[in-house]
Amino acid sequence: MINCIIIDDEQHAIDLLCEHVKQVQHLNLMATTTDPVKGLELIANLQNGLVFLDVQMPNLTGIELLKLIKADVRIILTTAYSEYALDGFEYAVVDYLLKPIGFPRFLKAVNRLWIKKNSDQFLSETDHYLFVKTEQKGKLLKIDQRLIVLIEGLSNYALIHLVDQPKITAYLKLKDLSEQLYDKGFYRIHKSYLISLRFLTAIEGNAVRLLNFPSSIPIGEAYKQAFFDFVKSKQLGSRREEHL
Repeated sequence: MINCIIIDDEQHAIDLLCEHVKQVQHLNLMATTTDPVKGLELIANLQNGLVFLDVQMPNLTGIELLKLIKADVRIILTTAYSEYALDGFEYAVVDYLLKPIGFPRFLKAVNRLWIKKNSDQFLSETDHYLFVKTEQKGKLLKIDQRLIVLIEGLSNYALIHLVDQPKITAYLKLKDLSEQLYDKGFYRIHKSYLISLRFLTAIEGNAVRLLNFPSSIPIGEAYKQAFFDFVKSKQLGSRREEHL
């Protein structure tokens, strides 16, 4: 979960961002303000969080505020004027959103931060890739496994679904991939599906939801008990609950 705040001198712009935030399960809106000075106070109490920051504001602009923000806070700039983008990136902002902000573009920006946050927790920089044999004879393709959302087994080959990239067909059996990736944050929940726990956002009955994947993925009967036991071991208060 990423805690976030919104700082913008226009209430209608805040309202739109609030609606976008509500649709993203891994974002938690802590506060909003139209006053950049009050925004500084909110940021001071935000640890490793995200700030949606408007550039053009009276008294204290977003760029001026950037100079005062502590290093452990991530910034996504919002503005109606694209010429401010270069100024923002001098301060290593996560992204730059041009108003009016559509939800697909908003989601792409926050997912960029979510992927980095979780990849840092799961894998070291020296152990984040793998090579797969493709349909082209003699060709091996290097894949950053931190970007794998789901692997779909199809007979003697697998379809690898990646974040913001085309799907890749690999000539590997899902069983072999499952064994290789089990200790790297992946879990097999069906004879045809191996999911990345990094992108798991919800469990709905006998199916799971994955970030960046449009449809739910079924949990196979043969894998259900082991998967639910795993989830229960991670569930808050699970010792007091009789059922998942």
